[in-house]
Amino acid sequence: MKNWIRRALTRKIVHKSPKGKQITIIIPPNEKLVYGVKFAISMTICLSALEIAHMAFLRRWNSEVFAAITGLIGTISGILISQKT
Repeated sequence: MKNWIRRALTRKIVHKSPKGKQITIIIPPNEKLVYGVKFAISMTICLSALEIAHMAFLRRWNSEVFAAITGLIGTISGILISQKT
């Protein structure tokens, strides 16, 4: 799991040298960012399981848990999109 998260957050910058040769600079992500994304993904999975259990046993939709899931998904998407640009 950690390899694909780290790869998704790694920046690659391509420059041309004065001689016309392409130089690729790889900037690894901050460890705090990687751990934050791992935590957000694991909490999204846990909250999804909680919502499924809530619907299975109580036969009702819990809008508070769904709002937390939606917020975490938005946060993860924003991090991944902003890190690549």
